[in-house]
Amino acid sequence: MSKDKLVIFDTTLRDGEQSPGASMDKEEKLEIAQQLEKMKVDVIEAGFAVASPGDFEAVKLVADTIKDSTICSLSRAVAKDIEVAGDALKGANSGRIHTFIATSPLHMKYKLQMEPDEVIEQAVKSVSLARSLCDDVEFSCEDAGRSELDFMCRIIEQVIDAGARTINIPDTVGYNMPDQYANTIQQLIERIPNSDKAIFSVHCHNDLGLAVANSLAAVQKGARQVECTINGLGERAGNASLEEVVMAIKTRPDYFNVDVDIDTRHIVPTSQLVSKVTEFAVQPNKAIVGDNAFAHESGIHQDGVLKNRETYEIMRAEDVGWANNRMVLGKHSGRNAFKSHLAGLGVQFDNNEDLKEAFVAFKQLADKKHDILDEDLLSLIKR
Repeated sequence: MSKDKLVIFDTTLRDGEQSPGASMDKEEKLEIAQQLEKMKVDVIEAGFAVASPGDFEAVKLVADTIKDSTICSLSRAVAKDIEVAGDALKGANSGRIHTFIATSPLHMKYKLQMEPDEVIEQAVKSVSLARSLCDDVEFSCEDAGRSELDFMCRIIEQVIDAGARTINIPDTVGYNMPDQYANTIQQLIERIPNSDKAIFSVHCHNDLGLAVANSLAAVQKGARQVECTINGLGERAGNASLEEVVMAIKTRPDYFNVDVDIDTRHIVPTSQLVSKVTEFAVQPNKAIVGDNAFAHESGIHQDGVLKNRETYEIMRAEDVGWANNRMVLGKHSGRNAFKSHLAGLGVQFDNNEDLKEAFVAFKQLADKKHDILDEDLLSLIKR
């Protein structure tokens, strides 16, 4: 049975750039966009065109250059924002205007200072305007995670009628639990009469460390677009990590009823590029793209992996862009890994006694020295 396609919407260049200190110029944005295009990302949100002249130029440059991915610009549900976004996207091979308005009681009362009916009217007008400028329009209920279900049903039904073909349900402040968020998606799809005319999208923040879990739970209940960023970059605690969402889908085809078109071999190079451009280091134990994601120091783990990789690895390092996995020699390493590593350096032991003696010397060194270099190992053998 064929699986549904899951649209991967990357917002590294927009939401990711909103991380304090992560601003990018237009050339840097283009370089990252080109790498995302190589990875076969479906939609690239290139920026917030009205935010500044520089952001407009960046969205325009990306839209004019990238041909294989849809290029998107964010806009508030305000006529000027939408018109500027439309201008920036004029040269796009495939463009999308993504407009949003807050729908939670808290935001409507204190931020917008608008009544619910006024918010619906503004949303419908904005989607209609965007639709007149661009065939592909996405609408977001900002702070959907704290919005009332009945109200979201009302506003979404009307913006779909107005021409929105992607409906985004963001957990803007990372407040929801996975089952709660997934249930919201399911209820919206089931209760909105024209929900079959739109793709439902999720955009989760990581304030409680649940962005990826919430996104994947929503996919199981019918979401068919996930908005995410490279390295989980984004405001506050960040967004759902593209690499984690994609590899969860790829690694567990038995569990997920969707597939993605992403070329996963470009994940690590893209992660490293984003880290270099933003100067945001990737933590070593970060899933998929951290330096230690495919590294083993424990002797038990090393022995298992040397005998059969799948004993301790559920993915192949090469499939996400690493050259290979790594056996890190340290005080927890076992004799098998020690012998295998030295064999890779061209060292063979004549007998078990020589191996045992070298291994004891290695353990003594490892208790004193944190990083064991190949030169250290070779010097042990020459004694």
